[in-house]
Amino acid sequence: MAFYLSKHFKWVGDEEAKIAEGIMTMLIGVIISKLAISSGNSIYMIFNVGPALILQLFGDAFTIIALPIALLLGFRREAIGMTSSICRDPNVAIIIDKYGLSSPESRGVLFIYILGPIIGALYMGFLASLCVSLIPLHPYAYAMACGVGSASMNAAGLVPLVNLYPAMGTQLEAFAGCSNVLSSAFGIYIFMFISLPLTEKLYSWLSPVLGRGNAIEFGDFIHGEDGDHNPFGLKMDKLPKIVSVFLVFSLIVAIGNAFNGTAPFVDSLIGMLVIVAITFIGLCLGEIIPSKIPSIILICIIGMILAIPGVPTAAFVTQYASQVDLSIICSAFLAYVGIAMAKDWEKFKNIGWRGIIITLFVITGTYLGSAVIAHAILIISGSI
Repeated sequence: MAFYLSKHFKWVGDEEAKIAEGIMTMLIGVIISKLAISSGNSIYMIFNVGPALILQLFGDAFTIIALPIALLLGFRREAIGMTSSICRDPNVAIIIDKYGLSSPESRGVLFIYILGPIIGALYMGFLASLCVSLIPLHPYAYAMACGVGSASMNAAGLVPLVNLYPAMGTQLEAFAGCSNVLSSAFGIYIFMFISLPLTEKLYSWLSPVLGRGNAIEFGDFIHGEDGDHNPFGLKMDKLPKIVSVFLVFSLIVAIGNAFNGTAPFVDSLIGMLVIVAITFIGLCLGEIIPSKIPSIILICIIGMILAIPGVPTAAFVTQYASQVDLSIICSAFLAYVGIAMAKDWEKFKNIGWRGIIITLFVITGTYLGSAVIAHAILIISGSI
């Protein structure tokens, strides 16, 4: 983003931003593929950790409490992207894939995505301390609620909890860690099939009532309004270029993964080739299957099936894919995001303080929603 905004780097401009948008639409599938493999590998965990840890994932949908606030503050379709999830990596990927990068929904989710890490951990620590002190829910429920899919927010919410209940420290850490794994691996399905459709439906009901005031003026994106700016559309004549992008990206991530000390370079590269192969197959099937199932769902299904323990491919796929750190993939991906987003930086600035308020409501919704559900299931199951 800094390269684009700086006047000293002429080689990063509008044309590069347009190309970055196209590459992003492909690399979104790589992130989803990595998460899908983790989901398949962890599928039996669902049957071992108990109903509370599983069902509390539905608390992720409680971010929707921020939707009426967003409409009253002047947001329109941006509110769908902002309030349908806690706006972490897989949520951003799905929103961009569904609506296109040049869409108000993507603008909304990207703003919360950027702002979340800045204020999320600080606010999560404050929120956890306040809720534990004022709302009588079991500490286990609060520990599960810390698993929002963000390592920093998970830790921030857990620290005050462990300080208040030091005798339960080990159990609380276990619940929070397991919940965070489940949220990262399976929260994407709650988002795709429940949270996002629910937010869209609620928006259609509330927008005519609460959206009558002055909307925030964002203007149009540089590259038009149709939301389809992918110069790498999956056509036969583009296949060499698509394969080249996947190979170069795999090389970048493998170098970063090895430099980070996560795994040796060769293992990292094999792991990335496995992940991008699943992505490529999903993209191809998305073009071939007549029913036009979104490729993002096909990638999820393929990745999960290939990694389920007992499936012949599971050992190989899991062994190598697990050695690639998701944060390294996201770091490389975010370089393209930065270039693509920088052209609209002035529009993001218009969101301002309103976006901060929405971020706080989004975090509060998912945390309290998950805690309440977990507490209720713990009581019903006789665990507490």
